[in-house]
Amino acid sequence: MGFPRPGKSSERGEGQEPDDTTSAEVTLSKSDRSSAGSDVDPPEMAPVFDDLAAAAEMEAHPENRRDLTMVRRIAVTAWFLVMAVHIYLEGLAWDRTRLIILLCLGLAAASIGRRKFITIILDWAPFALILILYDWTRNIAQIVGMPTHWHLAIDFDKWLMGGDITPTAWLQEQLKQANPPWWEVIVSIVYMSYFIVPYAVAAWLWLKDRTAWRRYAACFVATTFLALVGYTLVPGAPPWAAARCTAVEVQDYPRDPICMYSTEADDQGGLLGPLDNAYPDAEPYVERISARGWNYLNISMASQLVTLGQGKSNLVAAIPSLHAGLTMLLALFMWPRVKALGKTLFMGYALAMAFALIYTAEHYIFDILLGWGLAAGVIAAYRIIDRKYLIPRQKRLAAEAEAEAAEVESDSEDPDAEKVSTPAS
Repeated sequence: MGFPRPGKSSERGEGQEPDDTTSAEVTLSKSDRSSAGSDVDPPEMAPVFDDLAAAAEMEAHPENRRDLTMVRRIAVTAWFLVMAVHIYLEGLAWDRTRLIILLCLGLAAASIGRRKFITIILDWAPFALILILYDWTRNIAQIVGMPTHWHLAIDFDKWLMGGDITPTAWLQEQLKQANPPWWEVIVSIVYMSYFIVPYAVAAWLWLKDRTAWRRYAACFVATTFLALVGYTLVPGAPPWAAARCTAVEVQDYPRDPICMYSTEADDQGGLLGPLDNAYPDAEPYVERISARGWNYLNISMASQLVTLGQGKSNLVAAIPSLHAGLTMLLALFMWPRVKALGKTLFMGYALAMAFALIYTAEHYIFDILLGWGLAAGVIAAYRIIDRKYLIPRQKRLAAEAEAEAAEVESDSEDPDAEKVSTPAS
């Protein structure tokens, strides 16, 4: 027995009396059609995913729902309190699994009286499992053993600058100080927001429009795994690693030479060269400073968590930049869905992320442009698939549903059916 389709109710509303004549007409008409077509065509079956989606929808008629607004508000308030206590005791949820679990708890609270809880499992469980699969496979580059590129991005960035210096080295020459200034707090927040903002936007989309959420989730997963393919086949060392190693130490394209793990570079600045700093007290070489802003706020635990997480990640997964790719994906996906202020904020966020990645020596411009190109390619592919396949399918299903409804209505008005269904007096 199939589930009802979305937008249709399988039960009558409370207080509605069955209409014998109409019921008999519809029953007779349907049985006639079934018997007429049973010898020729097999019964039509809805796709499994349509059935699951239908099972997850709320009752179509709002008058049949209980008003749970107050319960929902209490649950959402309780979730915010739990989140505040969790952040106070454990800090922000930087790991993906814990973050998704916390978001799903919030979605469950916000769904009370609006949507069945099963929708959270149907939508978010596959999304989370796929991303966990990515976490398990992102170090496959180490098994494949492809040579690591140390000069590719450096040569491109120097060519782009028209000289012998990379944008990372130039920015740190001009802006870096011995101790982090106040504005590096913003840089560190922007850098770490990558681990929260794309998922928070996904949760907001899910509450507003599940169809848009499914498309966003598909684009998110596609971008993530295509980036995995990229830095598996073309491993690239980031600027902070290049500043710690000399050309002799990386001449054989090693993946993890000892020089990468030194706490600081020598005065010559490795492959990126020495810096002519505007602030003489700053170190004369490129440093990895993405976590320095937390030290300005005296939140050493946050800085330590960032450093610990960076140490466990793939250190040569720079080509393309997934930080840049996902933030640009977010901007491009939301562009047609928000007004001028939203467009400015989302695109500004992608550009701010790019600045943070270059200044803090996490990525070259080469990596960022490839990440942006990947995001643009995924969005273009999604729109082509949407226009050529998904939207026509939705229109076809809507037309079929409308035709079926019209047929049922015409059967209910059939005078012959009324004569058969009306009991003799």
